Amino acid sequence: QVQLVESGGGLVQAGGSLRLSCAGSGRTFSSYAMGWFRQAPGKEREFVAIIRWTGTATIYADSVKGRFTISRDNAKNTVYLQMNTLKPEDTAVYYCAAKRLIGTDYKDSQKYDDWGQGTQVTVSS
Repeated sequence: QVQLVESGGGLVQAGGSLRLSCAGSGRTFSSYAMGWFRQAPGKEREFVAIIRWTGTATIYADSVKGRFTISRDNAKNTVYLQMNTLKPEDTAVYYCAAKRLIGTDYKDSQKYDDWGQGTQVTVSS
């Protein structure tokens, strides 16, 4: 099991940037693929990005491609989500989650083993 804690959320104007962090505990953190999801009020939780345990492969949702960058530092047990050119529609609670392998079901939140508590991101227009 991996325990996850997100941080870095906040209020930002459209066009601005934020960097989210997700700190993991446990010796197995570096062996997990790590994903970011988000959930806006009244909407389902949606996939944002995922990174392989080695950091050598990343996948993004079309809605954030070219604006968001996922990265990780296994020495620090931390995964990051750099968010640039933010839009009001990016407003949501952002969650990080751990998954054994990226696989083909990475968009399915049910396939993730462990979740953080979430951090609120609000983008004003």
